[in-house]
Amino acid sequence: MRERLSTVLESSDRRNPSETLKRSKRVAALEPNFQEAGLGIRKNHAAFVGAAATLALALTGCAGGGGAATGGKTTLSFLVDNADATVAAAQELAKEFTAANPDIVVDVQTRPGGSDGDNAVKTKLATGDMADVFLYNSGSLFQQISPEQNLVAVTDQPYMSGVSDSFKPVVTVNGQAYGVPFGSGMAGGVLYNKKVYSKLGLSVPKTWADFIANSQKIKDSGVTPIIQSYKDTWTSQLFVLGDFANVAKSEPNFAADYTANKAKYATDTAAIKGFQHQEEAAKASLFNKDFASATYAQGLDMLANGDGAQYPMLTMGLAGIQASNPDKLNDIGFFPLPGDSATSNVATVWLPGGVYIPKSSKHVSEAEKFQAFIASKEGCDAQTKAAGVTGPYLVKDCTLPSDAPAAVQDMLPFFNDPAKNSPALEFLSPVKGPSLEQFTVLVGTQQADAQKAAQLYDEDIKKQAQQLNLPGWN
Repeated sequence: MRERLSTVLESSDRRNPSETLKRSKRVAALEPNFQEAGLGIRKNHAAFVGAAATLALALTGCAGGGGAATGGKTTLSFLVDNADATVAAAQELAKEFTAANPDIVVDVQTRPGGSDGDNAVKTKLATGDMADVFLYNSGSLFQQISPEQNLVAVTDQPYMSGVSDSFKPVVTVNGQAYGVPFGSGMAGGVLYNKKVYSKLGLSVPKTWADFIANSQKIKDSGVTPIIQSYKDTWTSQLFVLGDFANVAKSEPNFAADYTANKAKYATDTAAIKGFQHQEEAAKASLFNKDFASATYAQGLDMLANGDGAQYPMLTMGLAGIQASNPDKLNDIGFFPLPGDSATSNVATVWLPGGVYIPKSSKHVSEAEKFQAFIASKEGCDAQTKAAGVTGPYLVKDCTLPSDAPAAVQDMLPFFNDPAKNSPALEFLSPVKGPSLEQFTVLVGTQQADAQKAAQLYDEDIKKQAQQLNLPGWN
């Protein structure tokens, strides 16, 4: 960085329906909290998740706010989303922090993911009922929870010196930083099956033309070239969102011009290419036959088993493969979505969410100690122990284990060289439309062409920009 998803499932079901169902359930349980992933994504099973989370909240007594001081010990409440990987990492952090600070007990509480969880966080902050420490987005969504009004600034805390300078801007408002990173960074590009590539003698593509040529060879071999999974509509966005590094490379001022209403996806020749590439791939019939009904979990299964060769996805998909097909994790590699030029092969990267302290906490000093632990090597190691790694940490002293997945190793050259990456647009602009996934589904299913979808997206963002009262939009 700048210092910085029912042909295949059906065939799988025929082979071993019970095991396929088990794998799908395990992966579904690891579906990311996309708000936390920074994509602003809606899940189709949101109602189920919401109901389950509501029960979990009731069982954990999460309706309450901050912790308490009893028996000479202080209890810190720590609110996180209910994704399995998140909860596992949070619980390990709590356990190891208390081992080092026996007078402070951390009570991990959960909330729903997606828009339900987003509303829960905003409501708790508004009513003064927030936990002592909580996990939430960084970037543009972070800006929407009124940090200056609701959060404790930690800019001058000694532990902030250990936080990567790449992360600080996405948790900063008017010069004041409010959070430390939870989890690792990730990239949006193409997860690919290395065995399929090796069998067909393919090289990692560095241009879109090379990617299409590879895809045609894969199709000729009988393997699905490009996995798509539109039952989980959010997965349709990667052609556009993952292409942003190419946009930024071509037009360095795009994010600023976009924010100022001076640049549009429909009229910018670089920005519209993500939509155009998705249209081209759809028209060439490069997707799995059941792409309109396939799920994210099925897409990951397809990739791991080599039934599909390439899946435009965030690298957090590695956690799902690790859960469902751990013996095949290292068969998966990563490369950025290619653009026009091999000399500007760059990756779009996402920064992790932050851990914040609300002003309503009665235990700020203890909460800051917990933040310091999260932003330490010991904190990173605890998270790795609990949930594995899907990308580099944004804490300076943290290193990746030598057995980090192959795809994570593939990401590192792009993370380590500022010239080879760009943060996703949502980390550079507060403007992000909520309906992109609907428009990319229209393109992938050929119900709309790239030009129409880009125009719809430009209209989609207008309301949000006006609500934020951004200059140039009213």
